[in-house]
Amino acid sequence: MSEQQAVAPTIVRKPGGLYIAGTRITLYHIMDYLLAGWPPHLIGQWLNVTDRQMADVMTYLSEHHTEVVGQYHRVLLQAEENQRYWDDRNRDRLAEIAAQPPKPGQEALQAKLQELKANLQNR
Repeated sequence: MSEQQAVAPTIVRKPGGLYIAGTRITLYHIMDYLLAGWPPHLIGQWLNVTDRQMADVMTYLSEHHTEVVGQYHRVLLQAEENQRYWDDRNRDRLAEIAAQPPKPGQEALQAKLQELKANLQNR
């Protein structure tokens, strides 16, 4: 069972950071959408949270802006480190997979995929 602490009516602090209570949605996830220009009501609809939850999140972000932004940047740095680790760890295996010949009967599918890739590169 994970340890959590209520820091506001709708916000809980867990070992992974700040979450909307009763969900797996982090405030950092919501910040991603806000920084991308999404309005709060659309974020709430997209993530299936209530208007009350979204209002509480926005209030919390406003009242604890400096603290949450600092945590957000640490979360982003950790995510980048994790991505680099897994990219390095899997690089050789992914190259092996890419070098394998197509499975019998999939030649047409492979040709179509290569055509689509070429079209995307020519844009």
